Amino acid sequence: MGIKILGIDIGSTQICAVMVEHDPRSNNSVKVIGMGTIKSQGLKKGSITNIELASNSIKSVVSDVVRVAGTKFDKVIVSISGKDAKNIDCKDVINIPEKEVTIKQIERAISSAEYKVKVPHDYEILHTLPYNFKVDEQDNIEDPLGMNGTRLEVQAHIIAVQKSAIMNLRKAIEKAGLKADNIVLSGYASAISTLNEDEKSLGTVLIDLGGSSCNMVIHSGNSIRYNDFLSVGSLNITTDISTVLHTPPAVAEEIKIKYGTLKAKNNELIVLPDLGDENSSHEVDINVIINVIYMRVEEALMILAKMLSESGYKEYASAGIVLTGGMAKLEGLKELATAIFDNMPVRIARPREFESSIDVFKDPSNSCAIGLCLYGAGYFTPYEIDSERKLRYKDEIMLKPNPFVSIKELDDNASKPVSSSNFSIYDEPVAKSESKPKVELDLKIDDNSDKNNLKSNMNLDKVNSVSKIVNYLKNLF
Repeated sequence: MGIKILGIDIGSTQICAVMVEHDPRSNNSVKVIGMGTIKSQGLKKGSITNIELASNSIKSVVSDVVRVAGTKFDKVIVSISGKDAKNIDCKDVINIPEKEVTIKQIERAISSAEYKVKVPHDYEILHTLPYNFKVDEQDNIEDPLGMNGTRLEVQAHIIAVQKSAIMNLRKAIEKAGLKADNIVLSGYASAISTLNEDEKSLGTVLIDLGGSSCNMVIHSGNSIRYNDFLSVGSLNITTDISTVLHTPPAVAEEIKIKYGTLKAKNNELIVLPDLGDENSSHEVDINVIINVIYMRVEEALMILAKMLSESGYKEYASAGIVLTGGMAKLEGLKELATAIFDNMPVRIARPREFESSIDVFKDPSNSCAIGLCLYGAGYFTPYEIDSERKLRYKDEIMLKPNPFVSIKELDDNASKPVSSSNFSIYDEPVAKSESKPKVELDLKIDDNSDKNNLKSNMNLDKVNSVSKIVNYLKNLF
C-alpha cells in the first residue's frame, strides 16, 4: 500500500481538496483517488477572517474527499496565499573538514545562510530554497552532494510569512480535526503541478489567477527566485457585472461562467433580472458583458506586468509566462496576455496529468491542490528547508508518519468510555474480529522526579537480571 497524501488548497472563493496515493517503490507512482470542492467561508482576499467558519468548510470538504477515496490519509499538505509573504535572499560559506559534501554539510550551509539574515520579528520562515551552490571556485553547481572540496557556498531564496497568518491557518486546520504536515506557498504548489523541466531551467513566470487574488512566482533554475501577490481575481469580474448591469451577484456569476470570453460576439440580447426586484428585468447586449469582463482582466494583467517589471527578475523569465487558475479558463486570455506582457510567450496551463480515477486535470483551478499532493510525494526543489524547519531533498526516503502515543494520552484514553465521539471522522472503522492495532509509546519525561523513578526502575531491572543469572549458575554447578 502506498502513502495517502491529502492536499488542501484553501482559497478565498473555494476550498479544493485532492487525495493521492503515492507508492515510492513503484517508480514513484502517484494516483488521484479522491477530490472535493466547497465554497469558502471565513476567508477573504487570501486571509482567514473567521476561524470557526473556515474550519467548518475545511472539515466538510475533507469529509467528502475521504468518502470518495474510501480510505483515510497519512499526510496533510496545506496551501497559504502569498498575501503576507516577503522575499529575502541569503548566502553563506562554510568549511568542509571531511573534504566531501554530505547531506549534513548542505543542511548546515543552508541553516547558516538563514541565520545571517534579519527576518522581521512578526514574520516566520516558510521556505528556504537554495538556487545556487559553489564548491571551492566551481560555481553554478546543481547538486553538490558527494563532490570533493574544502568550502561550500550556498545562495538561497527565503519566503517568510506573517506569523499571525500561519497561526490562524494552523488553528483552522486543527479545529477541523487535522494536523498539517507541511504548509506550502500556493504559487509554489501551482508551479510544481504546471511547469515542465525546460520552463524551470530557462526561467518562467507562473501566475495563478484565482477567485479573489493572483499569486505570482518566478521560477529559475532549481528554485523560486521571487513571489508576489495581487488582491484581484475572478470574483471582481462578478462584482463588476453585478454593479454595471444592476443584476444580483448570483446571476452575474452565472453570466460570467456562461459568457466568459474576451472576444467580441454577434449582437445578442440577454434578459437579466433587476437587482432588488426579482419581478422586473431588463435586456443587455452580450458585448456589454464582454466589455466589462475585458476591462477588469486587462487591468489585472497590466498590474501584474508592472509588478514583474519592478521585481527586477523579468530577465530570468526566458521561457515566458504561464497562466493557471480558474480565471485562466477565459477565452482569449492568451492573446490579451501576450500583448500586455510585451509579446513574451504565454501558455495557459492545466495541472500535469498522471494516473487518476477522477477527471481533475482539465480544470486549471485544481493546479494548486494537485501541486500540494505532488509536494507531499517529493516533487519539490532539489533541496529546501520546509515549513517544519526540516531539510527536504529529492532522494529522501518517503515513509508513512509513525503515530506515537504518550503515556499520558494512553492513560487519558483508557479512562474514557468507548464511543464514536472518541474517534476522528477521518479514521477508518475497525472490525470487531480484527486484532488490536499495535501502539508504539513515545516516553515523555517532564520532570526530574520522573527521570529518577525511571532510572531507578531501570537499575532494578538490571539487578534482577543479574540475580537470575547467578542463581542459574549456582543450580547448574
